[in-house]
Amino acid sequence: MKIRLIQLDVIPGQPDQNGQAILSQIKAAQHDGVDLLILPEMAVPGYLLGDEWERYAFLRECEYWGEKIAQASQNITVVFGNIAVEWDSKNEDGRARKYNALFVAEQGRFISHPVTQQPFFIKTLMPNYREFDDNRYFYDPRKLAYERQLQLEDLIQPVPSRLGKLGCILCEDGWDEDYNISPLAILAQKGAELLVNISNSPYTFNKNHKRNRVFSAKARKYQLPLAYVNACGLQDNGKTLFTLDGASCVYNRDGHILTQAKSFQEEAVTLELDIKTTNTSKAVPNNWIEDSTAQQFTAIQYGTRKFMERIGVRKVVIGVSGGIDSAVAAALYRTILPAENLLLVNMPGPFTSTTTRNLGRALAENLDCPYTEIPIQPAVDTTIAQLKNAEFNYSAGKLKLQVSDFVKENIQARDRSSRILAGVAAAFGGAFTCNANKSEMTVGYSTLYGDLGGFLANLADLWKGEVYALAKFLNEEIYQREVIPAGTIKIKPSAELSAQQNVDKDQGDPLFYPYHDALFRSWVERWQRATPEDNLQWYVNGELAQQIGYQGDIQTLFPDAQSFIEDLERWWKLYQGMAIAKRIQAPPVLAIKRRAFGFDHREAQMGPRWTTRYQELKRQVLGGGSH
Repeated sequence: MKIRLIQLDVIPGQPDQNGQAILSQIKAAQHDGVDLLILPEMAVPGYLLGDEWERYAFLRECEYWGEKIAQASQNITVVFGNIAVEWDSKNEDGRARKYNALFVAEQGRFISHPVTQQPFFIKTLMPNYREFDDNRYFYDPRKLAYERQLQLEDLIQPVPSRLGKLGCILCEDGWDEDYNISPLAILAQKGAELLVNISNSPYTFNKNHKRNRVFSAKARKYQLPLAYVNACGLQDNGKTLFTLDGASCVYNRDGHILTQAKSFQEEAVTLELDIKTTNTSKAVPNNWIEDSTAQQFTAIQYGTRKFMERIGVRKVVIGVSGGIDSAVAAALYRTILPAENLLLVNMPGPFTSTTTRNLGRALAENLDCPYTEIPIQPAVDTTIAQLKNAEFNYSAGKLKLQVSDFVKENIQARDRSSRILAGVAAAFGGAFTCNANKSEMTVGYSTLYGDLGGFLANLADLWKGEVYALAKFLNEEIYQREVIPAGTIKIKPSAELSAQQNVDKDQGDPLFYPYHDALFRSWVERWQRATPEDNLQWYVNGELAQQIGYQGDIQTLFPDAQSFIEDLERWWKLYQGMAIAKRIQAPPVLAIKRRAFGFDHREAQMGPRWTTRYQELKRQVLGGGSH
């Protein structure tokens, strides 16, 4: 049969645009003699839509375009994802029952499920982790089976199409390692001749490497070809943005790839597939390559551009300090925008060095972007004087404010973002960026309403070390010249908000990023997320560096247990304390890795917590014994 995979840029919440795009693809496929056209999961409505699923008008619109697609399916079999609604039944929230469903249309109608007689096939495994929240919106097939006095296996049936038995599943149904049922195994047992997985799966660093291993093994295990079709584009859950990279492909019976679409772009991939043979002539031997900084750059650039297009941002303002984060942000945005649409602003304060000012200026010259310096000292002095002179009168007398050095640092940071950058962006008709990285966001090493402001935090899923790696990649691979100055890469990171942050004296941030990146990663990204109890136990066992992936010597950093514990508790208190409040109010984060802050890393403001076991370990390590 002639198969075509449509790696569609699914626009969330726009069934009319998606529907028209699908109809155009059907028409083109019919012209080319395609037998089987496969489109992504939720190809009509989009997937990550928040509570848009609660609007009945939206559901009716999705149904309308689904029917239009079915009517167009003359002399072709079309597989696509859409919301399915049973208006006379209810979800457990009292609203109309909805399913994440797969539809197969041919000869102008939908093929009905052999058991339920519904004109669709529903997702069996419903993810409820990371960005996924399927049970909030979609009816669980386990409940449906119980309601109809069926076995769950009864709901998992091959699609009886004119082309043969299609073993169709949706996204998570192929990732059955942690479930007690395997839809693919059941479909293979029931005589499926071709396995089809339609997905709407966000990009995660190295996820495709794992997916290739998993799906290749499935095809080989069941000795069936497997077609995987994923969407591309950008979807979000408000606080977190997710790119979809596509990477659609077809595996033969031996698990080798017959054809694969490019990542992060719309594409139609066509191939002749004999489902009775292994199709070895065009197969590519398996050589799964893990992701690198190149894929991180592509995902960030793609997601940033898509988000800007969606919200209508065409001009960007970046506060450049001479430091690594703002330099990488500027170099990255310059790959998206023409020079005249990217303003770079240096905002020197009383502790800004000539070194960093020159580095900021050099960056602008290398990028050929408009650049200016707007000193903050006059406004900061005015604010400090106003606070010191302010008198608060009440029944008990008068109250005066004390402006500490710490408060002065915050005033500087807020003046830069809330006043200058916001004002410049408004006058320019654009938006200003948040250049925070994941290390800083983990422990709140940023100023609320200051450098944590901006329309998008597109570097906030990169640890500090990864920001440096991206800087080198931009210079060497993208620009192929030194755009980000070597001095910016070599200089010690510093906020330059006090005399104790003098970069010319090698003073700066209180974090040793190679170690703290690894420590924080164990708290945030590790699947079985670590706590100080785990970290301290690993320290006691002499395996901390190995467990967290730190390449250095722990003893060099912390000569004794006291200093190790003090550092551990300092950052844990911040991570579970004020940093949460800051993250809640931070701009949307562009996710490219596991556990991006926002919807992917849901958290409550409960304050720092210590387990009993941690307290016992701490007493033992510090010589206090145990009770």
